[in-house]
Formats: sequence, structure tokens, C-alpha cells
Amino acid sequence: MSVEIAHNLETIQQRITAACLRCGRDPQDVQLIAVSKKKPVELIEAALSAGQTLFGESYVQEFIDKHQVVTGPVRWHFIGALQSNKVKYLAGKTELIHSVDRLSLAKEINKQWGKADDVARILVQVNVGDEASKAGVPVDKAEQLVRQLSELPHLHVEGLMALPPYADNLEQVRPWFRLLRELAEKIDTLNLPNVSMATLSMGMSHDFEIAIEEGATLIRVGTAIFGARE
Repeated sequence: MSVEIAHNLETIQQRITAACLRCGRDPQDVQLIAVSKKKPVELIEAALSAGQTLFGESYVQEFIDKHQVVTGPVRWHFIGALQSNKVKYLAGKTELIHSVDRLSLAKEINKQWGKADDVARILVQVNVGDEASKAGVPVDKAEQLVRQLSELPHLHVEGLMALPPYADNLEQVRPWFRLLRELAEKIDTLNLPNVSMATLSMGMSHDFEIAIEEGATLIRVGTAIFGARE
């Protein structure tokens, strides 16, 4: 299995490079997050041994369990829906939280990181397709939310994240990625304190190449690395 994972990672990196070259981007500007939710520690360690260091988890308890046992130079991102009462378990353990979509959650993150006089790096999750089944701030409320977050001293907003509507035809997904990029560009012109829009977390196993062509800097890939989830 470890040989298979190493092969999968190498293949994905080749696809990242090819996508970047197609659109005139530097492959170094795109980072791969191995989405390891619902996957056992052995597979994370196999990916680690193949050189992958950045991993994304979606469930707080699962993340805590893995954080305690996985050794090595792991960088953890939290990419799933987050309840305010669980924030305290992430403080000091995650490099980036992708899923901040409301002021109440941001205030709790600000409070928990503030206890250590630290600054939480976060992304604002935007519901680009206005889907009832998905979290995220509505597109027309995103700027207002970022303005509110810019006033919290223990937060740094580094960009935006989205889970666009699924489509087999990837060209139908492209406009959602473009929408997120254009929204980030608009917010960036506001020059808000504690806000940069350098990071766009978008694209998964089936659509990450289109996401890269539209400006993704972080892609979240699980199935194409670890296989289908049980």
C-alpha cells in the first residue's frame, strides 16, 4: 500500500506541474493537502515516508487522536465544519483552519489563540453555489464577514476556501473557482488589517487541475491519494 500511495502522490505532483505550466504558473505556488479524514494512521505514515507533510482533517476528535500518534514533520490543516465548542482542541495544533464561515466561530478562535497570545491563521469558507447542504458564508456576505474578522487581534485571514457544486463536466465547475478568485481579488483591494488574500483553497481529486488554472494555491486531495473512503 505504501508503494501505491507513493506512486499516487508522484502522479498528482506531475498533474499539478502540468496544470501550472498550461496556465503559466509556478508549480511551487500550489501546495497539495492530503485529505486523510477517515483514513488510518498507517496510510498517513506511508504518505509521510513518501515525502508528503501537509495533511487535512475534517473531524476534531479524529484529528486529536491522529495528532497524538503520528510522528514526523506533519503539518495539519483543519478543513471540516467546526463547532465553536470544539475550537479549544485545535489551538496550537493546526497550521491553518479552512472553514471559518461566521463571526461567532471566529470570535471563539480569537479567544482560544489569544490565551497563548498567538495568532490563528484562517480561511473564510464561501458557499459559492449557495447550496443548502454546504457550509460557508454567502458570496454577498463574505466581504462584510472579512471586515468583521479583520478587527480580531488573534486572527489572520489568509484567503478563501470553497466547495463548489459537483459536476462531471469540469468546465461547469470552472466558473465557481473563478468566482472565488475574483471575490478574493476584490477583498484584497480593501487593504484590511490582518487580512491577506494570497491563499485560495479549492479543488479536490476530480477537479483540482481546473482549480489550479483558476488560481488555487491549496488543493485538497483524498481519494486520488488514499483510495475511496469506506
